[in-house]
Amino acid sequence: MSTIGQILGGFATMADPMLILYLLLGFFIGVIFAIIPGLTATLAIVLLLPMTYSMPMNSALAMCMGIFMAGYYGGSVTAITINIPGAPSSCMTGIDGHALMQKGLGARAIGHATFASAIGGAIGVVLLIAISPLAVKAALLVRTPGKTSLLLFAFIVIAAMEGKNWVKAALMTVLGMIASTIGMGVLAPTARFNYGTITLMEGLDFVPIIIGSFAISEMLAQSEVSNDDFKKIADEAGKLKIKRRDFFPPFSEFKEIGFWRYFKSAVIGYMIGVLPGAGGSMASFVSYAEGKRSSKHPERYGSGSVEGIACAEAANNAVCGGALVPMLSFGIPGDGVTAIILGVLMVYGIIPGPDILTKQMYMVAPMYAALFIAAVVLLPLSLFLFGPYYIKIVKINRLVLYAGIALISISGAYASTNSIFQMVVALAVGVVVYFLRKQKFSPVSFILGALLGPLFEGYFRRVLSISYNNPLIFFTELDSLFFLVLTVVFVIFLRKFGEKS
Repeated sequence: MSTIGQILGGFATMADPMLILYLLLGFFIGVIFAIIPGLTATLAIVLLLPMTYSMPMNSALAMCMGIFMAGYYGGSVTAITINIPGAPSSCMTGIDGHALMQKGLGARAIGHATFASAIGGAIGVVLLIAISPLAVKAALLVRTPGKTSLLLFAFIVIAAMEGKNWVKAALMTVLGMIASTIGMGVLAPTARFNYGTITLMEGLDFVPIIIGSFAISEMLAQSEVSNDDFKKIADEAGKLKIKRRDFFPPFSEFKEIGFWRYFKSAVIGYMIGVLPGAGGSMASFVSYAEGKRSSKHPERYGSGSVEGIACAEAANNAVCGGALVPMLSFGIPGDGVTAIILGVLMVYGIIPGPDILTKQMYMVAPMYAALFIAAVVLLPLSLFLFGPYYIKIVKINRLVLYAGIALISISGAYASTNSIFQMVVALAVGVVVYFLRKQKFSPVSFILGALLGPLFEGYFRRVLSISYNNPLIFFTELDSLFFLVLTVVFVIFLRKFGEKS
């Protein structure tokens, strides 16, 4: 069956009412986690990860896609209404959105953010589907030396994305790779760093590592935040009175923005999403800057421009489609959320690569369909059904909420492995990452190092084996040389981008 036929089959699969139910559940979980300050879509998928062991694959992937799309969108609600971005990618939305809120047009700003997110998310998925055949051809051209250099490219670019903290991000990546070496060897059944204990021979399972890095460390970080600060947020949210009809912007404003601006912003978001580690924050910043440069009314940006909202939101939701390209083609996550989704795929024994986009497309086609449905249907539908209540989510008692999340996290670490040792690993990793986060070390870099470390080691050792330990093979093979040169180009670009921003 052709690629398009398999993708259409994915849409047919998503017609199952149970899958729609799982998608709805994931979507609203994603919105809730994105709206509540301190919680993220990444954390939502982390909590979902242990549950996937007892769920059908398509159900788990549908929930992940719902959380993924909603997570990028939900942060705009609090960014607009109370000027607190629920996600880093919503910072640019808050600039113009909150300015409109202060003018009494907050609901209209949320409406524009929703429509832009829906359009950007849909275009991102369409581009993802269109690019899949090209991604397969590109992936088949990359041999083992090239794959090694590609992983090195991912590690270095992700560290460079941290700007001035790139050294700390690089150290976290190395620390993650070191953690992945504990247990049995990748190419040979040799115990490493087990210190004579049978328990450590099984290694550190990636699920407890993920739960510890994101969930446990986040709960420890939130324990330092004053309850008074959250009470002020809740009180401010309680004063807002928003009606459903207020969410409908006038057609003249859509005409002012124009479809071309939506499309251009979505393409920018998609292309940046393809880059490992770039994410929605960079996409929304670049799209916002380009929107202001090409606008007929650049003076409105920063003081309540609906164009600014459209540019930022269309870009950051288009990132969802772009971030899946490197993950599915090469097994390299585009951002923190797709790193966890990669973990979900690994739970079901799905190894991303050219084969999955040719021989096994039917396995991931429902993901494409779920992401498209979440963008086109759930975003506008949820706004008009539950929009007035979204902002009230921040009034949830945080003590009860965080205690529940901590309990789910620890229980999930045990349920995923049936090992008390791995539960202790989650706690230990959480404490260590918590203290490292206080010193501005990146947990995302640590996770990517732990997940991709075994893959990098395997490729690297195979290359040295076939080249008789001659490292020059990385410079004589064209695919490898291409990614090494690309690494240097991106590092230079990111340094200049960081200086300008």
